[in-house]
Amino acid sequence: MSETAEVLAVLDDRLRALLRDHARQVPSDDALAAEFSTLIDDPEDPFRRERLAGHFTASCWLVSADGTRALLTHHRKLQRWLQLGGHADGDHDLARVALKEAEEESGLSGLVLDDPAIFDIDKHWIPERRDVPGHWHYDVRFVIRAVAGEAFAISEESLDLAWRPVPEIAADPESDESMQRMARRWLAR
Repeated sequence: MSETAEVLAVLDDRLRALLRDHARQVPSDDALAAEFSTLIDDPEDPFRRERLAGHFTASCWLVSADGTRALLTHHRKLQRWLQLGGHADGDHDLARVALKEAEEESGLSGLVLDDPAIFDIDKHWIPERRDVPGHWHYDVRFVIRAVAGEAFAISEESLDLAWRPVPEIAADPESDESMQRMARRWLAR
């Protein structure tokens, strides 16, 4: 086994362990966590967006230093207020992907992984767009905390960014169901 293959095997084993731990913490996610774990072993690399049956993405519940607000993006392609995140693009360390995406999409520096544990998982359909057919995103979500300031910069992927109070996200009937779920989970911590 090459050194690269060994590193990927270690990262894959770590992701499996994180998914098992998440399923123990959130029993309602048990079947979904098992599906994510099975996907890891797919011979067509599920960490690359070219796997059109579906692939891993990573995103974050990006909270203010005091944890009372979350930074949301008005996603340019999906036209909804969502958490920041994106494609793994071959990286099997999804916490690292979530942190990188948070930095790129927010322009914030001084972001830290608040907890190495998985905060949430979500499988959602991405509709066909131009030359890319519809496909599944297997999204693994981590808590990222903004510890060095909140002055964001809007990237090309967003129409807007906004800090919103977590209770407001949890109670907003217009908010995406997974956003409400993450807000409720955060408030219950």
